[in-house]
Amino acid sequence: MKSFEYTIKDEIGIHARPAGMLNKEAKKYSSAVTITRADNGKTADVKKLMMLLALGVKCNDTITVSAEGEDEEAAAAGLEEFFKANL
Repeated sequence: MKSFEYTIKDEIGIHARPAGMLNKEAKKYSSAVTITRADNGKTADVKKLMMLLALGVKCNDTITVSAEGEDEEAAAAGLEEFFKANL
């Protein structure tokens, strides 16, 4: 399993538009991808849009993104770049 921590910089957090983009990005990989909020430990499958939105990730929240599967290294690297560029 590969993972990284990231602090959300988008002033609205993970709202509908970036959540949809993140969901689409995660679906490019066969690995299972999850996000866990550091403050409350809640976890969501990034490939399930409603679960992702239900996390309620806001600006300055720290999350851990984990990828597990055959392309986990590529998934973690690709998603980390996505977060830096969009969130």
